[in-house]
Amino acid sequence: CPKIRECALVVLLCSSPECKGEDTVTQPEGDASVFKGHATINCTFKTSSNSPTLFWYRQKTGDSLQYILLKAKYGDTVHSPDFDKSRFDADLKENSVYLQIQDVSVSDSAVYYCALQPTVTGNTKTLNKNLCSKDNTILH
Repeated sequence: CPKIRECALVVLLCSSPECKGEDTVTQPEGDASVFKGHATINCTFKTSSNSPTLFWYRQKTGDSLQYILLKAKYGDTVHSPDFDKSRFDADLKENSVYLQIQDVSVSDSAVYYCALQPTVTGNTKTLNKNLCSKDNTILH
């Protein structure tokens, strides 16, 4: 694999407008409380974008991250087919995004993460794929 191709890819990614280092995301530490079977998890963010898009993920003990949904300032909420739309939703207000979980059960126990675009969703194996591999070997 030519080293020059790898360097060019890094330069192109970091010269994009979203790679300014001005955007931040903050999640409060500690456990989220469940009230009457409903839970709300808050995430605050700071961005130079006029139309932010935020993502929610969860990670159960010993498992990989699971994409739950994305919430854009302008546009619909886009849910993962693995999560019930009637149970998982998000609300975006100014510089906060709230993940709302209805009918919470023990199976919802996990660490929940929010992320501000730019980020990557989908099959995490593609993130580890060797770009120069001719046989699509996945590196672990």
